[in-house]
Formats: sequence, C-alpha cells, structure tokens
Amino acid sequence: MANDAPHVSVLIKPLVRAVAPVQGVWVDGTFGAGGYTRDLLAAGADKVIGIDRDPSVFPLSADWRAAMPDRVDLRLGTFSEMDEIVGEMVDGVVLDLGVSSMQIDQAERGFSFQKEGPLDMRMGDSGPTAADLCNTLPEEELANILYLFGEERASRRIARAIVQARPITRTLELAEIVSSCLPRQKPGQSHPATRSFQALRIAVNDEYRQLYDGLAAAERILKPGGYLAVVTFHSVEDRMVKRFMQLRAGAVGGGSRYAPEVQSAPPAFTLVTRKAIQPDDDEVAANPRSRSALLRVAKRTDAPAEMLDPGEIGMPTLEPAKPRGGRR
Repeated sequence: MANDAPHVSVLIKPLVRAVAPVQGVWVDGTFGAGGYTRDLLAAGADKVIGIDRDPSVFPLSADWRAAMPDRVDLRLGTFSEMDEIVGEMVDGVVLDLGVSSMQIDQAERGFSFQKEGPLDMRMGDSGPTAADLCNTLPEEELANILYLFGEERASRRIARAIVQARPITRTLELAEIVSSCLPRQKPGQSHPATRSFQALRIAVNDEYRQLYDGLAAAERILKPGGYLAVVTFHSVEDRMVKRFMQLRAGAVGGGSRYAPEVQSAPPAFTLVTRKAIQPDDDEVAANPRSRSALLRVAKRTDAPAEMLDPGEIGMPTLEPAKPRGGRR
C-alpha cells in the first residue's frame, strides 16, 4: 500500500458491488490492519473471521474492533488452512495477496531492498529466513528460485554472485550484490533487485503453495451461494486464480468433432467476473499501490469440493508437486 494510506483496501468498492448484498459470515484470509474486514462489516456482513500469520498486526485494529467485539474474530494462522482454522461453513472469503506496506516499511522485517535490515522476509515469525536460503542452498537451486519465482533472466549470474559472497546477512548487502550483476538502473525503471527480492520472499513464505492450498480450502469452506473474491498484484498469482476459477466453473474450452468434450464434474463455482476488474483512475490516484491490482470473483455452487493438481492452475514449482487431498 502507499505509505501515506497504509490501511486502504484495494478494489473494495467493486468487490462489494460484485458480492452484494453482503451478508452472513465472511473470512478475511489476509487480515493485516483489517481494512477489508472493516469495509465488509460496514457493507452488511454479520461477522468477519480474520486470519493472519503475523501476530504483530492484530493490535493495529484494536481501536475500531473495540466498538464491535462480537463481529470480529481473529485467528492466527495461514489462509491455506482456513477450513481447519474456522471450522464452519461461511458466506464469503476475501484474499488480498499483496505484501503489506506495513511490513515493507519495517526495516527489521527484511522485505525492502531500500532499507538496511536483517535479511529475513518472513511474513510470520517461524521458518527459514531469506538469509538462510542465500547462505545454504546450492547455486542451481538459488538460480531456479530467482528464475521461476521472480522471472529474473539473469538468475544464474546472480545466484553465482550470491554464493561467492556468502555469508550474506543484510538487505542492502544483497541488493548491492544483485545490482552489480545487472545494467545500471535507468530513470523510471524498477530497482535492479526487485525481482530477486520478490523471488526470495515468495520462496521463504511458500506463497504459491499457500495460494493453491488457500483456493482449495475456500472451495471446501464456502456455503452454496457463497463468494470467493481474490485481489492479486502480479501475473503469476492472477494466472493461478484465473485458471482455478475457470476450471472449477467448467468455463475452460469445449470439445470439437475431432476431440469430443470429456464429461467433467459438476462446476463448483460460477464466474461473477468474466474478466479481472481493475482499479479506475480515481482509485489509482488516491492509492498508487492499487495500480497493478486485479480482482476476480466467483460464486460457490452446491457441487462437492474436489482437488485440482497444482500444475492445472499453473503453479510454479521447484520440483514436481502433488495435490494435498482433503483436510491436512
């Protein structure tokens, strides 16, 4: 989010319109400072269950939550396990997959290539850090992470430089190493370390697997008629969400006389948004963070939940991945 508006919910107005009338119990799977939760409650939700893997964010919403203690229920965990965490069927699920500006602005969290801090990048408080990956992984695996998760074309050159510079413990140290491997930044271009930091963050937090599992968990937890609304900020995540919704809505290509259509399972969703919704000019002017945001919404049917293979929705993986059946 923009630094001057850290609590603005991206695309909230078109989201509320797409799922109107807002009612019942919702899950905000990426609670943060509670922006979406607050707006859903204002729009008519009876209750919102907020989930976040970072316990430090919950106090940020304490003031406004105090006025509605029975309507907000906070749970520590990841949205990939929302069905286990919530334990009941719900009327809606919203996921905002953007990185919190609050976390980026905290130098000690290690997300920013422009702030001096420990090379951490964990959204929660457990598991290996970005420094652990940089200092222990084989060069080839590091290169694969940079290429697959960051779409960094100079991945092998950067991985080689990281290995040669070990140990690396600070953000600006890594940013300088990456920058030394790439052409000098031109005016208007993103920082040379942008893709590498994105890749390491995704790897540290297992973000693509979290998204795959979270979409499947949402399908299991939604009541018939319930809504799944997902806001993404880069092409890989949007492609995964788009493909999941299309496949589970039975909206992917039909057969032909040469390749007859295969009988498929009853659709678990209907598409509310055939195309992704983008922010209008007013929203971008008010909140520059929204510029790259895309919103997709689908509505749950009464068909039983099923599992898709990760490859079917285009999930990038460093090694062959298998679907995790049912509850974990």
